[in-house]
Amino acid sequence: MKLTGVELRRISIPLVAPFRTSFGTQTTRDILLVRVTTDDAEGWGECVAMADPLYSSEYVDAAADVLRRFLVPAVMAAGPPTAHSVAGILAPFKGHRMAKAALEMAVLDAELRTEGRSFGRELGAVRDRVPCGVSVGIMDGVPELLDAVGGYLAEGYVRVKLKIEPGWDLEPVRAVRERYGDDLLLQVDANTAYTLADARQLARLDPFDLLLIEQPLDEEDVLGHVELARRIRTPICLDESIASARDAAAAIRLGACQVVNIKPGRVGGYLEARRIHDVCVAHGIPVWCGGMLETGLGRAANVALAAMPGFTLPGDTSASGRYYASDITEPFVLDDGHLEVPTGPGLGLVPVPDRLAEVTTATEWLTG
Repeated sequence: MKLTGVELRRISIPLVAPFRTSFGTQTTRDILLVRVTTDDAEGWGECVAMADPLYSSEYVDAAADVLRRFLVPAVMAAGPPTAHSVAGILAPFKGHRMAKAALEMAVLDAELRTEGRSFGRELGAVRDRVPCGVSVGIMDGVPELLDAVGGYLAEGYVRVKLKIEPGWDLEPVRAVRERYGDDLLLQVDANTAYTLADARQLARLDPFDLLLIEQPLDEEDVLGHVELARRIRTPICLDESIASARDAAAAIRLGACQVVNIKPGRVGGYLEARRIHDVCVAHGIPVWCGGMLETGLGRAANVALAAMPGFTLPGDTSASGRYYASDITEPFVLDDGHLEVPTGPGLGLVPVPDRLAEVTTATEWLTG
C-alpha cells in the first residue's frame, strides 16, 4: 500500500460543558487529525494529545511538529508500509506515543478499507455492542455532582467514574453512593493526584465498594502502587503508568495493579493496545477502554477495541453527546447503555465534510 500523501488537520470543538480533572479544566478540544491517502483509499487517525503537557508530556503542537519533521517522512521513505510495520519504522524516535498512534491508526484504517475489513474484525472483537460508562469531572459542589450523575444514569450509562483529587474524594463518593445505592457500578480516577502519604485517606474509600481507584499515584511510582495495594482494599487500576505491553507485564508481576485501563493513544496505537490486552488476559487481569474526549473517529476505534474478550468492565467510550453537541462524524448514540461496534471497512465511518470544514482551523499537506 503506497502512501501518496499525509494531511495534518487541526480542528477545534467546544465541549458541551467544562470538564475538570485534577490536572486542569477543558472547555474546548484542540485536536490533531491525520489523514493518509493511497492510490485506492484514505485512512483517518486521531491524536489524543491535549493542548498542554499536563496529562502527559505530550501536547498537540509537539505532536504536529514531530509528525511533520520526523514520523511522516520516516514512514513515507520506508516504502509501502503496512500498519504492522509502522511501530518498527518509528521505533528510533523516542517517545511521542500519541503522535505515533495517530499515524499508525490512519495507516491501519486505509489498509483495512482497501481490504474490506473492519477495525473490530482486525482487533479480534467478539461482541457487536459494548456497555458504556461515563466519566464525571470535578464539580463546584456535591449537589451539582448528584444532578450530573442522575442525568447520566437517566440516559442509560451502566457505570459512573468520578474524578477525584485531595479535598474532593470522600465527600462526593459518599454522596453518590448514598443517593444512588449499592447497585451502582462506581469507580474513581485520581489522575496521579495523590502520594503514598495519602494512603490513609484513600483507605477511607474502601467501605464504598468501588470497582477500582484509577492511577492514584504518580505515573512513575510503580513501587508506590505496590505498597498502596497492601494498604487499601479497593482494587488499583493503572492508567498513565502503562505505556506498553512490557509495562503492563511488569506492573502485574510486581503486584502494582489489579486492573488496567487501556488507552490506545497513550500506548502508541491500537496494535500495542491489543498486545496489552493479551498480556492482561494471560494473567487474569481485567481491562477496560479509557477515553480521551475523542471525536467519532477515535470513538469508533475505541468501541471496536472494547469489544475484545478481555474488556470485561464498561469503558469510558460514552456517546458523542456526552462531550460534543455536534460531532465531526455521524454521532454515536447510546442504546440501552451500549454502543454498537461499527462493521464497515476500516473505522466504519468518515467525517461529515461540512461539519469537518466548520471546525477546521488549519491544514497541512505532506508528501514524500
